[in-house]
Amino acid sequence: MRKGNGEKRKDGLWTDAAKRFRKNKLAMAGLVMLAILILCALFANYIAPFHYDEQNLPAAFESPSLRHLMGTDNLGRDIFSRIIYGTRTSLSIALVAVLVATLAGGLMGAVAAFYGGVLDNVIMRFLDVFLAIPSTLLAIAIAAVLGPGVTNTVLAITIGQLPGLARIVRATVLSIKGEEYIRAARSIGAGNMRIIGLHILPNAMAPIIVQATLYVASAILSISSLSFIGLGIQPPTPEWGSMLSAGRAYIRDYWFIVAFPGLAIMATIFAFNLIGDGLRDALDPRLKN
Repeated sequence: MRKGNGEKRKDGLWTDAAKRFRKNKLAMAGLVMLAILILCALFANYIAPFHYDEQNLPAAFESPSLRHLMGTDNLGRDIFSRIIYGTRTSLSIALVAVLVATLAGGLMGAVAAFYGGVLDNVIMRFLDVFLAIPSTLLAIAIAAVLGPGVTNTVLAITIGQLPGLARIVRATVLSIKGEEYIRAARSIGAGNMRIIGLHILPNAMAPIIVQATLYVASAILSISSLSFIGLGIQPPTPEWGSMLSAGRAYIRDYWFIVAFPGLAIMATIFAFNLIGDGLRDALDPRLKN
């Protein structure tokens, strides 16, 4: 069956973007790093040599060795195992928070831009209140009110990131809602929500995907920050920020207790930033040869 012109253009855009992304060596390096992190999260039970909460007090503060690749902490727990399990914690919370923020913020931004007028002013002025506060500080304030825990951490990060995503979607929708295919859909009787869901949002996916990818890196940093100050994930659940917090008292004598969790945070954020930059370059039509 022959495809319509609109469908061909859509397929061509994503196919061309995939080719451009594969040519970006840094983006591919970030993708490989992310794939390794996902494998660690999915198969932590098989990769980690010890359970994350297995204590061995006589072996506390052991330096990195063949038995304990990254050493042990103050309770004799294997740091390498806790970092592997911490990958599952950080990635799952960050991805869920960004997904919810993207869906909610995307809907709010699309509705505000599409309908305009009073509804646009009400939604955007409401979100401007949250934008006046830095996202990390806002997440800390929400977590302090709600208390620590996985659910509250997800909620705090989601609320902190939602306004920025909503503004990006709103700007994108404003730029495309006057296109010819929107007028054509309206002329054949398509309703507003159908136009938003089937025509506007799919064509606004490129900037949303890029920004969401970069926001995952920001979410991981926020999770670590909340856990570091005791407002995020609580022990004994392994999380890189809480590992840093627990090990800071011993940093002078046992550098490895904080070095490896810090490197895990840095590597994960670096991977998502590389992927986000690669997606931006691949999906930006102004950068095509």
